[in-house]
Amino acid sequence: MILSETLRVENGNKKLMLGNEAIARGLLENGNGFSATYPGTPSSEIGNVMARDGSKNGSYFQYSINEKVAYETAYGASLAGLRSSVFMKHVGLNVASDPFVSSVYTGIGAGMMVMVADDPSMFSSQNEQDSRRYADLAHAPMIEPSTPQECKDFVKFVFEISEKYSIPVLYRTSTRVSHMRAPVELGEIMNAQRKNIDVKSIRNRTTAIPSNARILKNDLLHKMALLGNDSFFSSLNRIERYGSSRIGIITSGSSYNQSTDAIFSMGIEMNVLKLGLTNPIPQEITAQFLKENDIVLIVEELDPYLETKIRTYRDILGSGAIIHGKLDEYMPWSYEMNPDIVKNGIRKILGLNIEDTSIPKPASRPDFCPGCPHRSSFYTIKRALKLAGKPQTVITSDIGCYSLGYYEPYSAGDTMLDMGASISTGSGISLATGQRVVSFIGDSTFYHSGITALANAVRSGANMLIFILDNSTTAMTGQEPTPEKDAVVNGEEFTGIPLEGMIRACGVKDVITASSYNQKELMLTTMKALKSSGITVVITRGECALINREEKARRLKYQINTEKCSLCRNCIDDFHCPAIQEKPDGTIFIDSGECDGCGMCSDIYVCPFKAIEVVQ
Repeated sequence: MILSETLRVENGNKKLMLGNEAIARGLLENGNGFSATYPGTPSSEIGNVMARDGSKNGSYFQYSINEKVAYETAYGASLAGLRSSVFMKHVGLNVASDPFVSSVYTGIGAGMMVMVADDPSMFSSQNEQDSRRYADLAHAPMIEPSTPQECKDFVKFVFEISEKYSIPVLYRTSTRVSHMRAPVELGEIMNAQRKNIDVKSIRNRTTAIPSNARILKNDLLHKMALLGNDSFFSSLNRIERYGSSRIGIITSGSSYNQSTDAIFSMGIEMNVLKLGLTNPIPQEITAQFLKENDIVLIVEELDPYLETKIRTYRDILGSGAIIHGKLDEYMPWSYEMNPDIVKNGIRKILGLNIEDTSIPKPASRPDFCPGCPHRSSFYTIKRALKLAGKPQTVITSDIGCYSLGYYEPYSAGDTMLDMGASISTGSGISLATGQRVVSFIGDSTFYHSGITALANAVRSGANMLIFILDNSTTAMTGQEPTPEKDAVVNGEEFTGIPLEGMIRACGVKDVITASSYNQKELMLTTMKALKSSGITVVITRGECALINREEKARRLKYQINTEKCSLCRNCIDDFHCPAIQEKPDGTIFIDSGECDGCGMCSDIYVCPFKAIEVVQ
């Protein structure tokens, strides 16, 4: 995804921006001094922008090993007096939940934003958890923008609430908010400033031992009670009246956009309470809205988070407003919202017939890019398993591009759970059954959560063949750097952390490196490793096809010599590169516009007839 320039725009001008880009701009306009992240779609672009532009206002940025480390690092910077921010996808907040919950008790120094992007409909995720639940779990304030303009503007309120109440603030978006584009009116960039904070002077609250935590819990509940009635932040919420109806919608985030679209397209009179502050629920404006409307539809994605709170608040108030939502099946629980779904909810309230809102399944599945080294790895390893007489070997996979190996024709993935789980799950299966398990994990994922899993597998005596697919980047989220690579961070040069060294430090003695592009070498290595016992780690190296695209575009292209081609279909059915296609008459050809020029398809293990040749 091409990112906009966030700094080369003067104050007061408008710029077409993604929601995520607007959040980054909001950080720069509000004196953010420290940012950390582990990239995860749909939040990745914030880190990409801050990596590029953050230092221009004196802000520090880092790609952290994982979300927990990112959170703790940003928290430390906050205690040291810098406005700080950490951003992650919804499942990343699971990783960071331990420090998140405790830091809400301890409080912060300078303001701290905790941005989390949910993924309704699971466009790039293994679940569609509702991260708003974390706000309740931790007793943390939560703000939800609906548009790119709000994405930028609401950052100001995040820091103001955070500093007024000494508390981290959860800033929650979803895919449609993070990835929608709209004009954003920009303000002035504010240089990062440091507050004068002596960490030692606040140690009684920043040291989360039980005796301190007991006191801090009551302080926290008091803060949240005050915030729920704090009129200073009332501009985060508003009532919109469309006609004189006494029927209303309460909504927030992306669902606000879908709600107003539905109302306008249906041409009906309804009122809308748009909540920007969704924890705690703002009491005064909510009570006013319930008083003004006889029937209220709660429109929100995923769980009935707002609905449960507003139903409870209505009962406390003794309001007669009738509330409909997910709990009485007026709205669906799963997948992202759209205007047609909202229209059906409105039709139910009005006693009208509902319409079919089902979305047809996509005709195609995701696939590896042409030239992706993972294609060659999976093709070769599957072939090696078959030749070794072990095609039914259990294969555990992990989070990353290589999870696409699950699909045919590779079928290389019987489990995939979370970051690092390929090794942990694989070791559990091995220990429970005694069989040798094959696991796949990427280089970035290994640094994120695979190191501890590997150390545990070694310590427990598991019998595993682990492939670390090293493509030199965190590819799926935007080619962010991995800890293995040398890098310049905030103007300083850092030497990468060698992958082989980390593996050996975990106690693995059998460490092998092979090229993803050398199918013969990888096949022989795999067949030999399958005969071993204990832990064997094979690092397959091949650069991501999306790196150095201009250089790769100059590579020689390949074509199929139809005179040599036997139409065995191995290249199209088993190797399965998108550049290799079939004509209506059954002839196989290579699309020169798709061909990456990697040459892997010309290998004799893919085309034994040597029909795939360089274009002369």
